[in-house]
Amino acid sequence: MEETISLKDIYQTIRKRLLIIVFITIVAVAISGVVSYFVLTPVYQSSTQILVNQEKSNKNGPDYNQVQTNVQMVNTYSVIIKSPAILSKVINNLNLNTTVEGLTNKLTINSEQESQVFNVTVQDPDPAMAVKIANNIADTFKDEIPSIMNINNVSVLSKAELKENPSPVKPNPMLNMAIALVVGLMTGVGLAFLLEYLDNTLKTEQDIENFLELPVLGTIPKMTANEEKDPSYRRKAV
Repeated sequence: MEETISLKDIYQTIRKRLLIIVFITIVAVAISGVVSYFVLTPVYQSSTQILVNQEKSNKNGPDYNQVQTNVQMVNTYSVIIKSPAILSKVINNLNLNTTVEGLTNKLTINSEQESQVFNVTVQDPDPAMAVKIANNIADTFKDEIPSIMNINNVSVLSKAELKENPSPVKPNPMLNMAIALVVGLMTGVGLAFLLEYLDNTLKTEQDIENFLELPVLGTIPKMTANEEKDPSYRRKAV
């Protein structure tokens, strides 16, 4: 016989296992909060902008072809700025205790579509160091690109600055706790239905009816300890 689950069955299952669901959810949120606030290291972010501008020309106004060439060169510059030719010099300039690969993992290059400007973003546990690295990368790239590409059309549009009260970009405790809340609820509900599925004991008249597929004709009331000792109650029962 094919079994079906109604909304009423789902509601009753959740209601019966509500304490388990709530407990798992609270534990998940608490663990996420503790890890986010006390275990994970805060990471700060700093950015600088680099402009790929057109070379000086005797023409009045911008040269459209030159602008398009500069836009296309942004992708090439994004690769060069992550190369050992640039990052190794940055490491030496700042005496960083890291490798080129390690510094690359902290570095993100973003550029707007059809734009001559690209952003150099650095993430580091030390906000002041993130600012220093970002600015040094931009300055080193500007100084080295003429010898690498035999072209001089790069300028630093804006430098990274250290804010008075910098805020970490990660971890995001509230987001982590919100995710833990959803995961905890899903886990609790899933466990509730699993326990309900594995529980094959008969506890109510409805369970007996469903198991035997027969109606209940009568029930025997449960007697308390005082009622069992009371002779008058036993006479009434007889």
